[in-house]
Amino acid sequence: MSGGPREALPVIVGAGPAGLAAAGTFVEAGIRPILLDESDRPGGQGTRRLTPLLRGKAERLFGVRASRRRHEREAREDLILSACDYRANTLVWGAFDGGLELVSDGACRDLRYTHLLLATGATDAILPLPGWTLLGVFSLGGAQVALKRHGSFIGRRIVLAGSSPLLYLAAAQYCRLGLREITILDTTPFRGKLHAALGMARHAAGTLSHGLTLIAELRRAGVRILAGVDLLAVEGKARVEAFRFRDAAGREECLDCDAVAIGFGLRPETQLAELAGATFEFDPVLRHWFPRVSPDGQAGPAVWIAGDGARTIGAEGASVAGRLAALSMLQAIGRGDAVKPDEMKRLRRRLDDARGFQLAAAEAFRIPREMLSRLPEDTILCRCERVTLGDVRSAVPRASGPVEVNRVKAITRCGMGRCQGRYCGVALGEAVAEATGRDLAEVGRLRAQAPIRPIPMSAAMREAAE
Repeated sequence: MSGGPREALPVIVGAGPAGLAAAGTFVEAGIRPILLDESDRPGGQGTRRLTPLLRGKAERLFGVRASRRRHEREAREDLILSACDYRANTLVWGAFDGGLELVSDGACRDLRYTHLLLATGATDAILPLPGWTLLGVFSLGGAQVALKRHGSFIGRRIVLAGSSPLLYLAAAQYCRLGLREITILDTTPFRGKLHAALGMARHAAGTLSHGLTLIAELRRAGVRILAGVDLLAVEGKARVEAFRFRDAAGREECLDCDAVAIGFGLRPETQLAELAGATFEFDPVLRHWFPRVSPDGQAGPAVWIAGDGARTIGAEGASVAGRLAALSMLQAIGRGDAVKPDEMKRLRRRLDDARGFQLAAAEAFRIPREMLSRLPEDTILCRCERVTLGDVRSAVPRASGPVEVNRVKAITRCGMGRCQGRYCGVALGEAVAEATGRDLAEVGRLRAQAPIRPIPMSAAMREAAE
């Protein structure tokens, strides 16, 4: 690796709501941060910018007021980016000894940092089903990417299945652009949502109200919504042809469709945090491992983490967390003059509310982990390495010493493929916990490995030659 001079500038990874809020805070303080992002456009999953093909339909997609707010937000973001060292299309694939390993313009580079903020966000948590690897099956986030980035539907007759608020948001956005043959299969019983509604209202009544409005809009549009269902299988020979499920009354149904999107909440993107030295703790409500951070997001002497990568809190909460982390970083670099103590107190209260809302929402959209115990042995769990649920179950007795997910990974290769466990890691943990009869926290989490995403061979070879 070529060593660069040690820069005394904040480095931010991720140009979603948390990263952009942090960048704006540094710009206000007269600092020009380095902002790295894998994508060619700023914005996270929820605030992803529209393809030019859809810009004329923004009001139809989001509503007049929300569209105007979105336009104003993007204009503010562009101003912030113009005052940053903004490096789009930059993949950060490793973090070691105070430096980041990057790929940009087809070449590997390294970047030293003194103060690092990771705002890497989250992706859909996925549980497998028979047939989930067929053509035409997407994650809920993938369905939104298809719509917002590429201006296309994933199909003409679609099923959105799982347990996530994104089921309703994605359905509404597809519906507003003209698709009507949509079915929502929510695994959480309606009574579970009623039970959690009070907690959600206590922390963010406006967000809860927005969710209820979405459901009312979908019902008026004729979208079929079923709660408390058991998901059985995606059917088809070469691609999606139908979805088989059992409704809350126990009746089995096979629904014709040509595309499916599945999701069971969000899982944090924490690989870089681990490589940068963060320690982890298990959240029994959200059922994920998160980096251990201070109330202001500090995970180590030189590392801060904000947004869904630190704790699942949604776009608005991520923006609050990003600003709070940046203010904490300003204090750490001796720019306490740019920090108003009262503001930090207000941000901490708002962040507490965002976290409280997400914990209540996790009760309303609970991961149906019992679903795994009913799946057949030949259900593919790791699509990269073609590892089945039966492979994982049979590996548990063969693991020497205390059984944990990394031992099972070593035996089965589950999580060793291209996605590095992003899409099978949640299910692997649940499957090992089920097979051992232990709590999910006891079977551990997949350790991060660099490169955290595949990098081009040409870039690696070019670096080796230099």
